Amino acid sequence: MHKRPPTMVRVPNVTRADASAALRNPLAFIAGRWTPQPRTVRRAALSAVVMSVLIVVTGGAVRLTGSGLGCPTWPKCTADSLTATSEMGVHGAIEFGNRMLTYVLCAAVGWAIIAARSAKPYRRGLVRLGWAQFWIVMSNAVLGGIVVLVGLNPYTVAAHFVATSALIAVATVMWQRVREGDAPPRPLVGKAVQQLVWFLVAAAVLLILVGTVVTGAGPHAGDSSEVERMPVDWETVTKLHAVLAWIVVTLTFALWFVLKAVDAPKGPLSRTRELFLILLAQGVIGYVQYFTDLPEVLVGLHMLGSAVMWIWVLRVVLSLRERPEAVADVPGPAAEANLTKA
Repeated sequence: MHKRPPTMVRVPNVTRADASAALRNPLAFIAGRWTPQPRTVRRAALSAVVMSVLIVVTGGAVRLTGSGLGCPTWPKCTADSLTATSEMGVHGAIEFGNRMLTYVLCAAVGWAIIAARSAKPYRRGLVRLGWAQFWIVMSNAVLGGIVVLVGLNPYTVAAHFVATSALIAVATVMWQRVREGDAPPRPLVGKAVQQLVWFLVAAAVLLILVGTVVTGAGPHAGDSSEVERMPVDWETVTKLHAVLAWIVVTLTFALWFVLKAVDAPKGPLSRTRELFLILLAQGVIGYVQYFTDLPEVLVGLHMLGSAVMWIWVLRVVLSLRERPEAVADVPGPAAEANLTKA
């Protein structure tokens, strides 16, 4: 048998009009020539969530290794070098590595935006969630530079972490929305249960905010030099943090009990049970680190647990309603014009 000679695949010609359209609105140009599978869009959204959590962990590593001023200025690493040099040692490498990871985060968010924009039918809400992540990342990058320029001022460090928590929230919502339709949400539980969940969200937000104060007043300042700390009693604010943690645990257990009593759907029950287990693990890590003089590894695990806890609190909220498919939202000329401006 004779083998059939390989056939050449013809590459479509790119006209001057195509090139002009790509420059004018690259997202629309890509969307017109590529339709991702729903699985691809879900993975793109999930990658943004994963990178948002990873940037929390690496940022914690910078602080816990005392590398916060490894690159003493911004946007350059030093006054004369854009990158870390060998003379700066491991602290410079750690701080510069964390800065470089921001570009990976930007790539993940960009991938989520492109995938959402190219999905068919067009879903304006998904694209907006993607762009919201982009602007949070850009704003937080500038804030991170300010943190370095002001010598790791604890209030700017706390704001930096809160902004990252906001990024995680938007990324989590987008990840959920890609698995839903665009019809108006239908609640799966009654208003009393919804109010209980919002109390849980408020307590979780307070827990995160007080956690930043614990960090700002605690011994891990982020650098070996004299770094300003928040003028509060660390023991007192740590105990307040523990009380809030118990409130969150209690509200989660109460929510699980109520959901069981009203025979709620499996989704809310599963998410609440998972959150309860995450909180228990986080509590164990918190108490062990407190009674063992805050070893760096456990503090890092606690920061990771904080991000995961926040994601699951949001997943509990989002599990309380369903959104089936709706009529496709196709952008008109005005919408395309707005996207071009964006």
